[in-house]
Amino acid sequence: MQEVFRDIELKMKAAVDHLHHELRSVRTGRASLAILEGVSVDYYGTPTPLNQLANLSVADATLIVAQPYDPSTITAIEKAIVASGLGLNPSNDGKVVRIPVPPLTEERRLELVKIVHDLAEAARNGVRHGRREGNDLLKEMEKEKEIGKDDEHRGHEEIQKLHDHYIEQISKTVENKEADIMEV
Repeated sequence: MQEVFRDIELKMKAAVDHLHHELRSVRTGRASLAILEGVSVDYYGTPTPLNQLANLSVADATLIVAQPYDPSTITAIEKAIVASGLGLNPSNDGKVVRIPVPPLTEERRLELVKIVHDLAEAARNGVRHGRREGNDLLKEMEKEKEIGKDDEHRGHEEIQKLHDHYIEQISKTVENKEADIMEV
């Protein structure tokens, strides 16, 4: 039965970890390298992550600087950032690409909060799916007489505790991210 708990906890933790990963790419009002994580640049016909083609740094709260390892990729980097749909307008001076991060409008902040809530609901569904799977396994084990009725009942309670723990983590994470987004 402990193996069932470990497997279910791993699945629930994976849902929460995926949420954390997805939330890193959601913009807040400050410059962050995480918003450029999903940007791929066409490098000689091969889509390549931006962080493999340039040294990225945050110059201040409103500016990201990308210094390409190969200066001939500057225009490709600019095009990729514009095409990414992040609403960023990079400029270059021939050596580096400057990416100003504009302040968020109230409307855009509300859109981002909605996106965060959608991502959180997907994570909650992952946790619920793990609970359902665990409960089904326990029922099957009881049906096959591998465990007794009392053990099955205790197992359901344990899985519910895991579920509640990870749902609470998701709620706290979303609350923090929402506060970051709405912060002016």
